[in-house]
Amino acid sequence: MDKNKFIENIKTLREEYKKWNAPIVTLISVQTKDPYKVLISTLLSLRTKDDVTAKASYRLFEKADTPEKMIKLSEDEIQKLIFPVGFYKTKAKTIIETSQILIDAYNSKVPDSLDKLLSFKGVGRKTANLVLSLGYGQDTICVDTHVHRISNRWGVVSTKTPEETEFALMEKIPRKYWSEINDLMVAFGQTVCRPIGPKCSECKVKDCPARKK
Repeated sequence: MDKNKFIENIKTLREEYKKWNAPIVTLISVQTKDPYKVLISTLLSLRTKDDVTAKASYRLFEKADTPEKMIKLSEDEIQKLIFPVGFYKTKAKTIIETSQILIDAYNSKVPDSLDKLLSFKGVGRKTANLVLSLGYGQDTICVDTHVHRISNRWGVVSTKTPEETEFALMEKIPRKYWSEINDLMVAFGQTVCRPIGPKCSECKVKDCPARKK
């Protein structure tokens, strides 16, 4: 699939997106416009289903929605609030450490720099790019398992890792499409283009090599 067909299919996903549930971190960013909540929700979402992340995020933010409030909670309290997210014990510790660093080094504000975000424990390129995109409106391509899988399934890239996919898409795709790629492909990947048993009969994407097999 070439660049033009990829862009055409992104536009198709925009229309189809109205039928799907938006990823939870996107919903939180729309509702709050708060980079801190985007960061914490993204940390909670790792290896966790969206519905579990949503409930855990809302429970946690009812008790603490700023770094200052968060560090007043004990690790045990946070564990109970975010359970049953994956690795909830580790994430509770990470949330406290992250909040303390934000207070000490960044005046309680989430940095808007990729390099600075990557210096935080538990923050990789996917999380950092999502915070920059949803929290600060920057043009980034956040590549998770859905974006990586679908980009390769469509044949727009041929890559081994999400990081390789990110850089390959940045080279091929015009910047104005970067930020919406994650949102659209995650919703598409959760509902139609699933890793196992994709619903090809319901798919509106054109020229998908996987459907022709």
